[in-house]
Amino acid sequence: QVQLVESGGGLVQAGGSLRLSCAASGRTFSIDAIGWFRQAPGKERDFCAAISWSVFRTYYADSVKGRFTISRDNAKNTVYLQMNSLKPEDTAVYYCAADRSPGVAVKEGGYDYWGQGTQVTVSS
Repeated sequence: QVQLVESGGGLVQAGGSLRLSCAASGRTFSIDAIGWFRQAPGKERDFCAAISWSVFRTYYADSVKGRFTISRDNAKNTVYLQMNSLKPEDTAVYYCAADRSPGVAVKEGGYDYWGQGTQVTVSS
């Protein structure tokens, strides 16, 4: 089993920045990638970004490309999502997820473990 705990959410004004953290514990050796997803009220959970665990490869949704940066600290078993130039439409609950399968999935069905989520609210 892998446990994931997100932190760093909060309320920020449009144009501001936040950094989310996803701390992994348990059988972290089984992780192949970590992804960030978000879910706004009344909407489906959407892919934001992902990073492979063993090689430096990152993936971004078009909606966040150029504004969000995903990174990892393997020594701390932590993945970060730096979010800059935030917009009101970025308001959502943000979840991190761990994928055990080779390759990096961009759909939530490809992930095996999920955190509890952290709320990000961007005011206009």
